[in-house]
Amino acid sequence: MSIEKAYNSWAAQYDTNANKTRDLDHIATIETLKKLNFNTVLELGCGTGKNTEWLIQQAEQIIGLDFSEKMLEKARQKITSSKVQFIKTDLNQKWEIATDYADLITSSLTLEHIKDLSVIFEQAAQKLQEKGKFFICELHPIKQYLGSKAQYDTEQGIQDLEVYIHHTSDYIDAAQKFGFKLLELKEWFDQENETTHDFANIPRLISFVFEK
Repeated sequence: MSIEKAYNSWAAQYDTNANKTRDLDHIATIETLKKLNFNTVLELGCGTGKNTEWLIQQAEQIIGLDFSEKMLEKARQKITSSKVQFIKTDLNQKWEIATDYADLITSSLTLEHIKDLSVIFEQAAQKLQEKGKFFICELHPIKQYLGSKAQYDTEQGIQDLEVYIHHTSDYIDAAQKFGFKLLELKEWFDQENETTHDFANIPRLISFVFEK
């Protein structure tokens, strides 16, 4: 099943099924971005608008991009503000967004589905204003090494999605290639394990804040 078809199928239950990765990403997003000031946001892989609902309380204008029409339908049902626009977009292709549009770009649980990170960072550099921030939150590479990936339950069993492993250095190297500076790197643990950093309790997520 293609990634687009998989997310279209997942959309109906995405907001309601048990999903520690989704829930921790929401926490990581708020904890990181509440320290920043921003007005115009470009949200990559916005999905059902799980983070858009918080972003809209902080920003004046948001454009959410996603390639799943069913996910976007859910987002449009939840968020009707005139400050938000959702656009169906394949992030591997050219983004039809004005140059220097955003002072913040976010990408949550999206880049594991992108083979070439350079495609993302090149376009982000074009769409982001000078001194703008690029926030990324992804499944931790260690989790990927151990076989974790995006998946969901279906009547036929667990459906795995096509993913690509990106090392921590891959994100940093791609960012530097297009002129970004790393401001913050943080690992996120499941809350019940956040104080016991032994091998059995490896971080679930990794996040970055880059500046153009």
